[in-house]
Amino acid sequence: MLTTRFVNGAPNWLDVGTTDIEGARHFYNALFGWQFQSAGPEAGGYGFFQLHGKTVAGGMQTAPDQGPPSWTVYFQTPDAEATAKAAEQAHGSVLMPPTDVMGQGTMAILADRAGVPLGIWQPALTKGVDVAGDPGSLCWVELYTPDIAAAAAFYNAVLGLETSAVSFPGGTYTCFNPAGAGEDAMFGGLVPLADDPTEAASGPYWLPYFEVTGPDVIAGKTQALDGTVRMPPTDIEGVGTITKLTDPYGARFATVKSAPRQG
Repeated sequence: MLTTRFVNGAPNWLDVGTTDIEGARHFYNALFGWQFQSAGPEAGGYGFFQLHGKTVAGGMQTAPDQGPPSWTVYFQTPDAEATAKAAEQAHGSVLMPPTDVMGQGTMAILADRAGVPLGIWQPALTKGVDVAGDPGSLCWVELYTPDIAAAAAFYNAVLGLETSAVSFPGGTYTCFNPAGAGEDAMFGGLVPLADDPTEAASGPYWLPYFEVTGPDVIAGKTQALDGTVRMPPTDIEGVGTITKLTDPYGARFATVKSAPRQG
């Protein structure tokens, strides 16, 4: 699971782009208790979702021509320019070139071989989110992709990520971890798009998971707030209870009530 002991290659930020930031503020406040704080007039409407005064994510208003509402996961890099160049060399693309963000860090938006957007963040004053792995915060990320081997090769070449196969009832699951960090530092997984009917029709993308304590309550609130439950709370042995959701504006995310760790 994720922590705020950030290392190169691991997620250190995420944000939601939405056509209705006021509506998103209301939705995520009611769902997770998040409060939205503006980053100031110079930030172009960007702001921070906070839980108990700690930043858990970012959010911004986007125009319809900027694509559908979605969550973007950012990965730590020591050199945004070099990482952007590596993405192009690995047959990905640069959607937004490295840009300094008011001295807080340098960001860029890339796309992998399958066209999946991802962010990179080179920390300066802002290292990343303030909390991860706790209820109401990011705890896992999952890449839905048409080609596991091609995706693994891309993320290894660009971010140094390593993969390993983890057995679970019914098959195996491919996990990501930062270079040299070992399986104890796993933070995400890869899923063949064709193997998941919930995702197959919507195309490849990164799915963020937020830790929760009451998955049934979260599912009920999502529906009451005009969101969508794409997969109802489902128990997975050794993992926990997973729920796949969409906010009222179309941004997809998931929650998990993690199973107690063994040993």
